[in-house]
Amino acid sequence: MATISLRKGNTRLPPEVNRVLYVRNLPFNITSEEMYDIFGKYGAIRQIRIGTNKDTRGTAFVVYEDIYDAKTAVDHLSGFNVANRYLIVLYYQQAKMSKKFDQKKKEEELTKLQEKYGVTAKDLKSALILFESFACLDCICDGSMENLPCPAVYAF
Repeated sequence: MATISLRKGNTRLPPEVNRVLYVRNLPFNITSEEMYDIFGKYGAIRQIRIGTNKDTRGTAFVVYEDIYDAKTAVDHLSGFNVANRYLIVLYYQQAKMSKKFDQKKKEEELTKLQEKYGVTAKDLKSALILFESFACLDCICDGSMENLPCPAVYAF
């Protein structure tokens, strides 16, 4: 199998380039064999992981043996048409993925707390509106609530 190579002496790669690719907009019915056929043209592949549950369908991770092969694959396969879908091929970035995961985790925790205490989003919005409508009456500030926390809170 012929592979396309990028190596030209000591080519310096940008910092975001790595061996792990994150692929989006895949057809839901794509097989691992088809993935190996598409991505294997650009170099030896260590692993392919295709998303199977409802949150990860249409995505995959492709891990190359060599970083230069991964760069070549990104350069050639971004926008590649597979079953009338244009692939989005990105370098995997741990920091961005963990931020998304953290956000989902926080949302799930908030939902659990809302269910536990019987609080709805409407209740939270009403409480916020009520809080914002109160003027600061027992202190030296002007009541605009611009300088929270109020200085009177600390005047014992």
